[in-house]
Amino acid sequence: MNLVGEIRRRARHIVGPVMGITLFAYFAYHAVQGDRGLIAWWKLGQQVETAQARFDETLAKRQAFAHRVGLLRPDALDRDLLEERARLLLGMAHPDDVVILRPAGLASAAVAEPKFQVVPVPPSPVRGLDRGALDDLIGDTLGR
Repeated sequence: MNLVGEIRRRARHIVGPVMGITLFAYFAYHAVQGDRGLIAWWKLGQQVETAQARFDETLAKRQAFAHRVGLLRPDALDRDLLEERARLLLGMAHPDDVVILRPAGLASAAVAEPKFQVVPVPPSPVRGLDRGALDDLIGDTLGR
């Protein structure tokens, strides 16, 4: 009985510190590893930086589109942009233009060196558009 009493007496002195250390370790672990811990906070900061970068990129694209749309407004029409759009939509080229053919799947930034030979358009192409007709088209558009 003397041994059991000695164990109980010493256990009373040890239980408090052991429970305190255990409680401290529990909260320390969750402060670092938990759902709202330091590691989660750092990851959230990285996600915010990534989202901010994507937002800035998207905003820059939107401003570029807004600028191009502004150039196509009837009150301030840019002749060069109108000519570019007319050639693109009509599928025609000026006789002095140089046409570079490339595969449709490749982006312009991804092409390191040309895969095709650059061939000038003949002076009188079948689907060509002479400068006078293009100027008339632009003049008619601006005249409205």
